[in-house]
Amino acid sequence: MNPLPVQRASQLTGSGPQTQWLIEELWTEQAVGILGGEPKCCKSFLALDVAVSVASGAACLRQFPVRHSGPVLLFPAEDSLAVVRQRLEGIATAAQVPFAALPVQVITAPSLRLDTATDRQRLAHTIQQHRPVLLILDPLIRLHRVDENDATQIAGLLSYLRELQRQFQLAVLLVHHARKDSHSSRPGQALRGSSELHGWGDSNLYLRRKGSQLTLTTEHRAAPSRDHIPLQLIESGSMVALSVVASQGPSSGTQPDTPPTPLQRVRQALAQLQEPISVQRLQKLCGIRTAVVCSALAELSAQGEVVRDARGYQLKLPLPVSVPIDPEGNGNGKRSLCSSGR
Repeated sequence: MNPLPVQRASQLTGSGPQTQWLIEELWTEQAVGILGGEPKCCKSFLALDVAVSVASGAACLRQFPVRHSGPVLLFPAEDSLAVVRQRLEGIATAAQVPFAALPVQVITAPSLRLDTATDRQRLAHTIQQHRPVLLILDPLIRLHRVDENDATQIAGLLSYLRELQRQFQLAVLLVHHARKDSHSSRPGQALRGSSELHGWGDSNLYLRRKGSQLTLTTEHRAAPSRDHIPLQLIESGSMVALSVVASQGPSSGTQPDTPPTPLQRVRQALAQLQEPISVQRLQKLCGIRTAVVCSALAELSAQGEVVRDARGYQLKLPLPVSVPIDPEGNGNGKRSLCSSGR
């Protein structure tokens, strides 16, 4: 039997391939991995933003440059096709790219079972036909009937996706849920099911929400990672998309970005609107208690920044900022509204 080849460590080559990015800092070239997070953390919005950016070449989240653009193949297992189109169109508007020409191919089959030979063959043939550079599957739980806690069963499914990546030289992004109330765990360890899911990824993205603040953490097998990138869901007309929260003023580099105050949230929400808004609608946009909204409106009115008519409240001079939104549209307080400006 022939022995395995060996080489002295000092004789090994000292040069190797540099990290190649699909999306700089977010996803490496031809990487497989997880986009994870608890429910209602905007995982699907981020997956669609990745799809639009790779398909168009526009920066993801308007900040992270795309280094290799091309067609994207998407299977949205939970959202209706109408909702998917609406979200993609809104994100394309935010990215300032033409939606009609966007090479995002959406699999419209009612189901896709990656634990069955038939559906595996159908997916492989679809990839062969459209040759995407990125495959997005959202979410994992709708793609199989195996036990996610059984390492052997889930490893077989992940191995199939790795085979697709190698055969067709594409990246694979798999949306997956994290356990609820898992903030004490590292993001990767908070993923639901077997630890195989965490170990499988070449690039992983994790979304977490604490109160009204949404943050993104990146993790890569062969590149530096980033923690606590602050995000917000913004709205402008029919456009709804995720955006990185801009730093407020100069930073010393020692303190993390802090979420806006309630007064700032109300002012920012009003700045994006072209017509007066009721207190009830403003409370849903800001995701804070009605009493806090009323207090902020009173302060802004006293400062002469806000005017009110029969339809509601409006800034005197709109400011060019984005609106942070609670995607669930929920406040935390009582249902009573300010005595004026319903």
